[in-house]
Amino acid sequence: MTTTTLEETTAQAPPPVSAPEQGARPFPLLRHSLVLAGRAVRKIRRTPEQFIDVTLQPIIFVVLFVYIFGGAVSGSTHDYLQYVLPAIMVQTVLFSSLSIGVNLNTDIKKGVFDRFRSLPIARSAPLIGAVSAEVVRFGVSVIVLMGFGYVLGFRIGTDPLSALAGCLLAVAFALCVSWIAVFLGTWLRESGAVQGIGFLVMFPLTFGSNMFVPTASLPGWLQAWVKINPVTHLTDAIRGLLVGGPVAGPVGWSVLTGAIILAVFAPLAVTTYRRKTN
Repeated sequence: MTTTTLEETTAQAPPPVSAPEQGARPFPLLRHSLVLAGRAVRKIRRTPEQFIDVTLQPIIFVVLFVYIFGGAVSGSTHDYLQYVLPAIMVQTVLFSSLSIGVNLNTDIKKGVFDRFRSLPIARSAPLIGAVSAEVVRFGVSVIVLMGFGYVLGFRIGTDPLSALAGCLLAVAFALCVSWIAVFLGTWLRESGAVQGIGFLVMFPLTFGSNMFVPTASLPGWLQAWVKINPVTHLTDAIRGLLVGGPVAGPVGWSVLTGAIILAVFAPLAVTTYRRKTN
């Protein structure tokens, strides 16, 4: 009698769904990515020292640039604060985007991601979840920077909605750049190499732009690079949205550049991640 019941139950049970089949569906991928993003956010909350680079670093940069270079560049620390604070916002979120590559490289070496392989989730879900959690760190950096800037005298020259759009553009662009760091973190063998190559890429992009001085004040050969540098367009876009100036062109170039980075490096990162964890 018991044997008959078990056979009927087994016969009526639905066939198991394999992990690749679940991962191929868009909604399970979104759900699994959000769950893993929540896990990453809880991990960040339990290790508050991870916020040092997005809280103290922008404050230090503002003080250094405004009070050391402000008078020489703009003739007034207040005028230079209006000019440089949007640039420091860009610099902070871009440099902060490198940390995810270092953390992923460390987690892979510790075997953390091997545990995810036993779960019925898409292989890309841990990467998407980790990148999505970076929104918290980027958001904290923007809030801290704007708050400290207001204390020093920075004022929005446009309107609150434009300023909010500028902050969101900085966060969105940093999320796209995070996929470069994810690719490096899943490709290179050592976390030190991830950080070293990341800074090697970021320094010419950030300092070789119009972040801290006007383009016209630079040598001619350097102006040619600055004018095609995507960070220049992003800085112009956020500067225009926060304090006024041209917006449409710089925003369009920034969105296009972010989309290209995402389209190129997200598939590359997933491919290298699969090879490393197989």
